[in-house]
Amino acid sequence: MKAIGTTEAEILTNIPEDRSEAFKTLHNAIMKSLPKGFETAISYGMLGYVVPHKLYPAGYHCKPSEPLPFAAIASQKHSVNIYHMGIYSDPKLLKWFVAEYPKHCKQKLDMGKSCIRFKKFDDIPFKLIGELMGKISVAQWIETYEMGLVKNSKTKK
Repeated sequence: MKAIGTTEAEILTNIPEDRSEAFKTLHNAIMKSLPKGFETAISYGMLGYVVPHKLYPAGYHCKPSEPLPFAAIASQKHSVNIYHMGIYSDPKLLKWFVAEYPKHCKQKLDMGKSCIRFKKFDDIPFKLIGELMGKISVAQWIETYEMGLVKNSKTKK
Protein backbone atom coordinates (compact mmCIF):
# COMPACT_ATOMS: atom_id res chain seq x y z
CA MET A 1 0.00 0.00 0.00
CA LYS A 2 1.59 3.26 -1.10
CA ALA A 3 1.56 6.18 1.29
CA ILE A 4 -0.73 9.04 0.43
CA GLY A 5 1.42 12.11 0.01
CA THR A 6 4.69 13.35 -1.34
CA THR A 7 6.12 14.77 1.88
CA GLU A 8 6.65 13.49 5.41
CA ALA A 9 3.92 15.83 6.71
CA GLU A 10 1.40 14.70 4.07
CA ILE A 11 2.04 11.03 4.81
CA LEU A 12 1.66 11.56 8.55
CA THR A 13 -1.57 13.48 7.96
CA ASN A 14 -3.05 10.82 5.67
CA ILE A 15 -2.52 7.70 7.81
CA PRO A 16 -5.86 5.96 8.51
CA GLU A 17 -7.38 7.13 11.78
CA ASP A 18 -7.30 3.71 13.49
CA ARG A 19 -3.50 3.60 13.28
CA SER A 20 -2.54 7.25 13.07
CA GLU A 21 -1.44 7.60 16.69
CA ALA A 22 0.65 4.41 16.62
CA PHE A 23 2.23 5.33 13.28
CA LYS A 24 3.14 8.84 14.44
CA THR A 25 4.50 7.52 17.74
CA LEU A 26 6.60 5.02 15.81
CA HIS A 27 7.93 7.74 13.51
CA ASN A 28 8.77 9.93 16.53
CA ALA A 29 10.59 7.05 18.26
CA ILE A 30 12.62 6.48 15.11
CA MET A 31 13.43 10.17 14.66
CA LYS A 32 14.50 10.48 18.30
CA SER A 33 17.04 7.65 17.90
CA LEU A 34 18.04 7.93 14.24
CA PRO A 35 21.78 8.64 14.03
CA LYS A 36 22.97 11.93 12.58
CA GLY A 37 23.18 11.96 8.80
CA PHE A 38 20.12 9.88 7.99
CA GLU A 39 17.18 11.87 6.60
CA THR A 40 13.49 11.25 6.04
CA ALA A 41 12.32 10.84 2.47
CA ILE A 42 9.58 9.23 0.49
CA SER A 43 11.25 5.93 -0.31
CA TYR A 44 9.49 3.44 -2.56
CA GLY A 45 6.08 4.75 -1.57
CA MET A 46 6.80 4.66 2.16
CA LEU A 47 8.07 7.06 4.78
CA GLY A 48 11.76 6.26 4.54
CA TYR A 49 14.93 6.94 6.45
CA VAL A 50 17.77 7.22 3.97
CA VAL A 51 21.38 8.21 3.42
CA PRO A 52 21.04 11.34 1.29
CA HIS A 53 23.01 11.86 -1.91
CA LYS A 54 25.10 14.58 -0.24
CA LEU A 55 26.61 11.83 1.97
CA TYR A 56 26.47 8.98 -0.55
CA PRO A 57 26.38 10.40 -4.08
CA ALA A 58 26.19 6.98 -5.75
CA GLY A 59 22.68 6.45 -4.39
CA TYR A 60 20.96 3.07 -4.38
CA HIS A 61 22.57 0.71 -6.92
CA CYS A 62 19.17 -0.46 -8.24
CA LYS A 63 18.12 3.13 -8.89
CA PRO A 64 20.99 5.62 -8.45
CA SER A 65 18.63 8.60 -8.61
CA GLU A 66 17.21 7.41 -5.25
CA PRO A 67 19.10 7.96 -1.99
CA LEU A 68 20.46 4.87 -0.24
CA PRO A 69 17.57 3.34 1.73
CA PHE A 70 18.11 2.27 5.33
CA ALA A 71 14.66 1.83 6.85
CA ALA A 72 11.03 2.70 6.21
CA ILE A 73 7.63 2.49 7.82
CA ALA A 74 4.38 1.81 6.05
CA SER A 75 0.71 1.49 6.81
CA GLN A 76 -0.29 -1.73 5.04
CA LYS A 77 -3.76 -3.25 4.71
CA HIS A 78 -3.64 -5.26 7.95
CA SER A 79 -0.52 -3.97 9.70
CA VAL A 80 1.98 -1.24 10.36
CA ASN A 81 5.34 -2.42 9.03
CA ILE A 82 8.93 -1.45 9.60
CA TYR A 83 11.47 -2.28 6.94
CA HIS A 84 15.00 -2.24 8.36
CA MET A 85 17.82 -3.13 6.00
CA GLY A 86 20.31 -3.46 8.85
CA ILE A 87 18.44 -6.47 10.22
CA TYR A 88 18.50 -8.00 6.75
CA SER A 89 22.23 -7.52 6.25
CA ASP A 90 23.74 -7.93 9.73
CA PRO A 91 23.23 -11.35 11.37
CA LYS A 92 24.44 -10.06 14.77
CA LEU A 93 21.88 -7.26 14.73
CA LEU A 94 19.13 -9.70 13.75
CA LYS A 95 20.11 -12.06 16.56
CA TRP A 96 20.08 -9.17 19.06
CA PHE A 97 16.66 -7.98 17.89
CA VAL A 98 15.07 -11.45 17.98
CA ALA A 99 16.41 -11.98 21.52
CA GLU A 100 15.24 -8.57 22.74
CA TYR A 101 11.80 -8.58 21.13
CA PRO A 102 10.04 -10.88 23.68
CA LYS A 103 11.27 -8.62 26.50
CA HIS A 104 9.35 -5.70 24.97
CA CYS A 105 6.29 -7.23 23.35
CA LYS A 106 3.85 -9.99 24.30
CA GLN A 107 2.92 -10.66 20.66
CA LYS A 108 4.88 -13.24 18.67
CA LEU A 109 7.43 -11.66 16.34
CA ASP A 110 5.97 -11.45 12.81
CA MET A 111 8.94 -10.87 10.58
CA GLY A 112 10.25 -11.38 7.05
CA LYS A 113 13.80 -10.71 5.86
CA SER A 114 13.75 -6.99 6.60
CA CYS A 115 10.07 -6.49 7.43
CA ILE A 116 8.63 -6.42 10.94
CA ARG A 117 4.81 -6.45 10.95
CA PHE A 118 2.58 -5.17 13.73
CA LYS A 119 -1.08 -6.15 13.45
CA LYS A 120 -1.93 -4.93 16.96
CA PHE A 121 -0.97 -1.29 17.03
CA ASP A 122 -1.04 -1.08 20.84
CA ASP A 123 1.73 -3.68 21.00
CA ILE A 124 4.37 -1.89 18.96
CA PRO A 125 7.55 -1.84 21.08
CA PHE A 126 8.44 1.80 20.38
CA LYS A 127 11.42 1.87 22.76
CA LEU A 128 12.93 -1.26 21.18
CA ILE A 129 12.43 0.09 17.66
CA GLY A 130 14.12 3.33 18.70
CA GLU A 131 17.02 1.34 20.10
CA LEU A 132 17.24 -0.70 16.88
CA MET A 133 17.40 2.46 14.78
CA GLY A 134 20.26 3.84 16.85
CA LYS A 135 22.47 0.75 16.46
CA ILE A 136 23.87 1.62 13.02
CA SER A 137 25.54 4.90 12.05
CA VAL A 138 25.47 6.25 8.50
CA ALA A 139 29.13 5.26 8.04
CA GLN A 140 28.44 1.73 9.30
CA TRP A 141 25.42 1.38 7.03
CA ILE A 142 27.36 2.53 3.96
CA GLU A 143 30.17 0.07 4.78
CA THR A 144 27.69 -2.81 5.27
CA TYR A 145 25.87 -1.90 2.07
CA GLU A 146 29.06 -1.74 0.02
CA MET A 147 30.31 -5.05 1.44
CA GLY A 148 27.04 -6.60 0.28
CA LEU A 149 27.55 -5.19 -3.20
CA VAL A 150 31.05 -6.68 -3.38
CA LYS A 151 29.80 -10.11 -2.20
CA ASN A 152 26.97 -10.07 -4.74
CA SER A 153 29.28 -9.10 -7.62
CA LYS A 154 31.67 -11.98 -6.74
CA THR A 155 28.86 -14.57 -6.65
CA LYS A 156 27.57 -13.45 -10.07
CA LYS A 157 30.89 -14.15 -11.81
